[in-house]
Amino acid sequence: MQMKRAQAVQWMQQRHLQIPALLISHYKELGLNDAQFTALLHVIQWKEEGVELPSPHHLAERMTADEQECSRLLNGLCAAGFLQIEEMVIQQRRTECILTDPLYEKLYDYLCSEDQQQEDEERRMLEGRLFSSFEEEFARPLTPMEMEMISMWLDEDGHSPQLIEGALREAVISSKINFRYVDRILHEWKRSGIQTLDQAKEHGESVRRHHKKKAPQQSSVKPAPGYNWLEGGSSLC
Repeated sequence: MQMKRAQAVQWMQQRHLQIPALLISHYKELGLNDAQFTALLHVIQWKEEGVELPSPHHLAERMTADEQECSRLLNGLCAAGFLQIEEMVIQQRRTECILTDPLYEKLYDYLCSEDQQQEDEERRMLEGRLFSSFEEEFARPLTPMEMEMISMWLDEDGHSPQLIEGALREAVISSKINFRYVDRILHEWKRSGIQTLDQAKEHGESVRRHHKKKAPQQSSVKPAPGYNWLEGGSSLC
């Protein structure tokens, strides 16, 4: 008897409904309450059992809500775009089915929106630190025109805050702390297709190798500072 009970428990644990963990974690953010979420689970389960159009009667069989309440729940889920009733041909027979695709599409859109919000927040933080870096290097507040130029580098030219920070570091090392020189660096990088600090580092090494080949073997002229700031990375990374 004990063996049969253990086997039955194991069998029941194996027969479970596949519900994405993301749906369980975020159904409240999608605008679903507990009763609606429970109704959705029963709809999914009935479809798993081969019932393509679970009715209020089907839901009432397994929920504490009565048939009228289950009808209200189903209608509300369809009206809110979580479920969709569509006519389909199954086994050469035209029938109506409840589709749960809209539910997962809403979940996907929500997750994408959440990721975008996080990216936007991170970008705002990086941009704020970028303006602070310029003020620290210039040892003064930026003028409105200078702030507008940084905004143009970000919005119109599409440079990342990290890359602009890198160009600023190069200007500092070259002792040419002015916006025109930073703009020249960014223009050259953009012309060369450089979009990341790693690419800028590789470009700098290539330039150094090129100048080293052209330079005389005996020369008292000190080499240009180059791109040594890239070795340590950017403070915005």
